[in-house]
Amino acid sequence: MTRGAGGMDRMLDLDTILTVIAIWVGIGVVALVALRRTRFVAHGLFPISALMSLALAAVALHGLFVPPQSTVLRLGLPGLPFHLRMDSLSAYFLAVIGATSAGTSIFSAGYVRKGEGTPPGLQCLQYHLFLAGMALVVLADDAYAFMVAWETMALSSYFLVIANHRVSAIRHAGYLYLLLTHIGALAILLCFGVLQANTGDFTFANLRVQQLSPFWASIAFVLAVIGFGAKAGIVPLHVWLPEAHPAAPSPASALMSGIMLKTAVYALLRVAFDLLHVQIWWWGVLLLGLGLVTAMYGVVFTTVQTDMKRLLAFSSIENIGLIFVGTGLALMFHTYGMNALAALALTATLIHVAAHALFKSLLFLATGSVLHATGERNLGKLGGLIRTMPWVAWLTLVGALAASGLPPLSGFVSEWLLLQTFLFTTNLPTSFLNMLVPVVAAAVALVAALSAYAMVKFFGIVFLGRPREEKLQRARDASRLERIGLAWLAAGSVALGLAPIQAIDCVDRVTHLLVGFGLAQTVHANGWLLLAPTSIQRASYSPIIFLLVVAACIAFTAITVRIVYHGRLRRAPPWDCGFPHQTARMQDTSEGFGQPIRQIFEAFFWMRRELPSPFDARPRYRVVIEDRFWHWIYQPVQALVDRAARLAGRVQQGRISIYLLYSFLTLVVMLLLVGR
Repeated sequence: MTRGAGGMDRMLDLDTILTVIAIWVGIGVVALVALRRTRFVAHGLFPISALMSLALAAVALHGLFVPPQSTVLRLGLPGLPFHLRMDSLSAYFLAVIGATSAGTSIFSAGYVRKGEGTPPGLQCLQYHLFLAGMALVVLADDAYAFMVAWETMALSSYFLVIANHRVSAIRHAGYLYLLLTHIGALAILLCFGVLQANTGDFTFANLRVQQLSPFWASIAFVLAVIGFGAKAGIVPLHVWLPEAHPAAPSPASALMSGIMLKTAVYALLRVAFDLLHVQIWWWGVLLLGLGLVTAMYGVVFTTVQTDMKRLLAFSSIENIGLIFVGTGLALMFHTYGMNALAALALTATLIHVAAHALFKSLLFLATGSVLHATGERNLGKLGGLIRTMPWVAWLTLVGALAASGLPPLSGFVSEWLLLQTFLFTTNLPTSFLNMLVPVVAAAVALVAALSAYAMVKFFGIVFLGRPREEKLQRARDASRLERIGLAWLAAGSVALGLAPIQAIDCVDRVTHLLVGFGLAQTVHANGWLLLAPTSIQRASYSPIIFLLVVAACIAFTAITVRIVYHGRLRRAPPWDCGFPHQTARMQDTSEGFGQPIRQIFEAFFWMRRELPSPFDARPRYRVVIEDRFWHWIYQPVQALVDRAARLAGRVQQGRISIYLLYSFLTLVVMLLLVGR
């Protein structure tokens, strides 16, 4: 190991983080030795992994407030060592990785079971290689180390997706994920090839000093958007996400949605704001448009899903869209020198990165508990689980409220800051942008409202009402370790919502690095109680005051009912509309919740309806909703590839005389070309 400048004392954080990564890999190797010892893997190794994640988060938070640290690992090919560096951007994403994976790992300690596809030890190895790969992605300081870490992350997550590989649909989902991941990887390789500008030096230090022309800088940026957008799940490169996330085990789904998608966001920020020396206004407009389409597309599909995990997967697409919207705004403002607004947009983006990591991991893990307890993912077969699974229900409610963007939780802070960015936007240099920004702001508000609608559907169908199946009454609540993991993520969502000023203190280091401006000084000038991104006169929000007012209203209502109406209440069955024989089938269904959205946004969907005949003894009505992009883009490409494969197959006749003829003709053509 070769150390960068700064001395031994400044290398402590980076050394500790590399030690955590090495321990993760070591845990995976030990698990491989204990391949089928489920109890040892679950209760012995995963808790150690959770402690390492906590250490990573603590050290990364400290790394936000110290100068950058770098080192060189003599690994890999001769002459191509791994250059690693931790600055404030890397440290922030490492803190998100550590905080989220801590809850996921302790949940996994209670979740891992025998007989679920891949042996527990092998799954533990893949899980920890996945964590190590994600951590190394954000530490990489050259293209070689970045691509090795990126492929480690991609391949380990692929094997997690196909953990239950005996099911053909899961194998298909894994293949689709791997295909689009490597299409994105090719774009990333080309991006780095453009950035190094024929110097042959792929270290990020060299890429930062290259003075690319606007044309080649734009080529590199577009390739980065394609490559990292494929991993993030932006439309139309999103088709793998709603297939792979439901196929993977719930802890893997939590890591993929909560953390892996954010590594693509990290990489895009690194290229756009750090490695490229120039920014052009239309880059921001491109990200703004892609983000808006992705957010709208994702949230509309979220509202009509009937599978728990597919619903959450489409919700992740929606949130990635909002993150891209914020990134596009920051890039556009930075281009025009409006660095205060750029810092505000970037702050909203980075806080949403952490908020989404916490609440979406919480929701995916909660669906895992429900799946283990009931064996069902179909919303139409669930209901009433708050009675038998109260711990999971109440903790899921925290995640659902945060995902809905309701105060005083984490999702509200980031979305409120993003909307403030739109409201403070004035006097952009072109009339086109001045007209575009209000339209995008209205669309973002619509996305936020539809997201809340989808979360009401998710929580209400799964946990409220009456059980739709007899077996649901026998469901058991999550184990103690699962509850601890869920509670950790729920507490993180609450803490981030109640302490946005402290979160801005952390984010401020990143915004200073990327756009040269931060909000911390302005925020602290307005006091610790009120969050005012510019001034109290323009806009302010206090989560503490909001929470106290809500608590006071609840307490006042409870006291009033007990004192004023005490002794005057009687219990009676609710009014049943004159029909006393109601059953669980009479409750509103998932399809019923989604019907208004299907009608309003019918243009988004590719729908197939199966209508019953009037003479059917047991009529069934079924609606199958598919993605238009799959039919518009991917099926034609698949048909073209199949046709090309059939044509290539005709060349392979299997006769030696035909192959000799091909060789002879090739030789003749080559001789003619050389003769010329």
